[in-house]
Amino acid sequence: MEAQEIIYCRGHPLVSGNHPTTFEVTAESHLTSTGNCIIGIAADKGCAGLSAEFKKMLSHDDARLLTRLVCGGTETEIHSHGSSLFTLSHPTDLVWRRSTFVCGRTIGILSDRVAATLPDELIKNLVAEKTMIVTMTATRPG
Repeated sequence: MEAQEIIYCRGHPLVSGNHPTTFEVTAESHLTSTGNCIIGIAADKGCAGLSAEFKKMLSHDDARLLTRLVCGGTETEIHSHGSSLFTLSHPTDLVWRRSTFVCGRTIGILSDRVAATLPDELIKNLVAEKTMIVTMTATRPG
């Protein structure tokens, strides 16, 4: 069983890609230097805008999330877990976390990549304000 979502966003000159525990994509159209976990802005949806089917699939403790980030010819994958505690309710933000902390912005926990471990070439493309495609595939056994 699987469900998929695709989000379009873009980079910003202030993308630093150095946060050690998370990364974030937001529908907000601005970024400040304190937002060091944010890698994409002006997303076409936040957690609240995800389909009911995708939210249902991801909101189980046995769910897995495969996220593909593609920007300027550079691609990387992130593997995360879902959770029965997910609300996926934030209107603008999606946050992938290395930890198990959950709030309305959390889209993935126990992620194997964070902003600081994303490829340098991907971050360079985002700093150049290129478009990024975020493809998320939620799966469950059975």
